[in-house]
Amino acid sequence: VCISAIQDIVNKDANDVVTEITGDCLAVPNTVALSPRMWLEGPYVAAQGLMRDDLRAASLIPTTEPYTGLGFTHVGGGGEQIEAGVLAVTGNNAIVDWVLVELRATTAPYTVLATRSALLQRDGDVVAMDGVSSVSFQAAPGNYRVALRHRNHFGAMTASDVSLGSVPTVVDLCSAATNCHGTNARKDLGGGVMALWAGNTRPDGQLLYTGINNDRDPILVVIGGVVPTNIVTGYYLEDVNLTGEVKYTGAENDRDIILVNIGGSVPTNTIQQQLP
Repeated sequence: VCISAIQDIVNKDANDVVTEITGDCLAVPNTVALSPRMWLEGPYVAAQGLMRDDLRAASLIPTTEPYTGLGFTHVGGGGEQIEAGVLAVTGNNAIVDWVLVELRATTAPYTVLATRSALLQRDGDVVAMDGVSSVSFQAAPGNYRVALRHRNHFGAMTASDVSLGSVPTVVDLCSAATNCHGTNARKDLGGGVMALWAGNTRPDGQLLYTGINNDRDPILVVIGGVVPTNIVTGYYLEDVNLTGEVKYTGAENDRDIILVNIGGSVPTNTIQQQLP
């Protein structure tokens, strides 16, 4: 917990203990800290080198984490709430959306050992509920696989073990230099920008444009199912690009992203999430 580092100075003669603040972090036993970085394809704006924060600007981001309600499994986490004033921050550190951070075992099947809901900033930084601090877990220092997830993007996990302790460790999934588990686990947006694949409106680990349980139909259902030009505003899984609007046709619609990601020309193609 990053509040202040405390050092005990023992006065051997008087057998007294003097406590003084010496830094920025308090080392808590069996707590590890992580400073992840990630891009989401949906809201990423290449011209800015940032993600859009339309959900925040429209006051659509829930103050309590959404993953429990969506059926994601928590281990030691869940129920996190955004602290006052965090959603008022603008600029590069403005909040884009909630994300889910997982610590996993280092060997197959890479069991989830600890989770924490966290906040994603426009510049790719993942932070705690105060909008500033690293993400902390009640877990023993040691080696873990780290996975980052989002409600309508594919999750991704590091391909190698990460050593974690009380000092925050950076895990940068924005970078092509950070290898991820599986094949083509992230989308290359060009120029070395690596992002989580967008479009999984049914968070089931597969991206489909046609057929049973495809990701396109939920978008049409949300906007009414009959008039494809309808637009619905809100915090929806079907809002693939996180504009705060669910659109089936027109500029910045949510359907086209899915078609492009499965190949564009063959609508029956599918891609699979590489998260174990």
